[in-house]
Amino acid sequence: MNIQIVTVGKLKEKYLKLGIDEYTKRLGAYAKIETIEVADEKAPEQASEAEMKQIKEKEGERILAKIHPDTHVIALAIEGKMMTSEQLADTLDKLATYGKSKVAFVIGGSLGLSDDVMKRANESLSFSKMTFPHQLMKLVLLEQVYRAFRINRGEPYHK
Repeated sequence: MNIQIVTVGKLKEKYLKLGIDEYTKRLGAYAKIETIEVADEKAPEQASEAEMKQIKEKEGERILAKIHPDTHVIALAIEGKMMTSEQLADTLDKLATYGKSKVAFVIGGSLGLSDDVMKRANESLSFSKMTFPHQLMKLVLLEQVYRAFRINRGEPYHK
C-alpha cells in the first residue's frame, strides 16, 4: 500500500519530528509512506470570514496538486467519522483488498480544510471533537496507521 500524509505547514518542533520519523520508519515494513508538506498561508490575527476562506482555498489548491486522481483521500476533520483503532485497521484492509492501494490522509492548516479538499475526499475522519495542532495530529495519525497495520497482521501492539 502507498500512503501519503499531506499536511499544511512545515514541522518545526524537534520532539514531534523525532516521533514522526520513528513511526515513518516502523511503517516502512508495511507500506510505502510519503509525507508531503505544502506551504501555509500567513493569516492575520483578526482575519475576516472572506480572508479565512481565501487562505483555506490557497492551501487547498496546494494540497490537491499533490494528490493523484486515483488516490483514495481521507480528510482529517473535526466533523468527520470517529473510529476505533480496529475500525481504522478494517478500513485500510478493505481499501487494500478492493484495489485502492493509494491512500492519502490530508491534514489542514490552522483554519482547517477548504471546501474543495473536502469535496475531493472520499471520506473524512475525526480523532476527537477537540482541536489539535496539525503538527501533533501528524504524529497521532502515523501512530494509528502503524497500529492499524499491526492489528491487521495479528501482531501484538494494540492491547
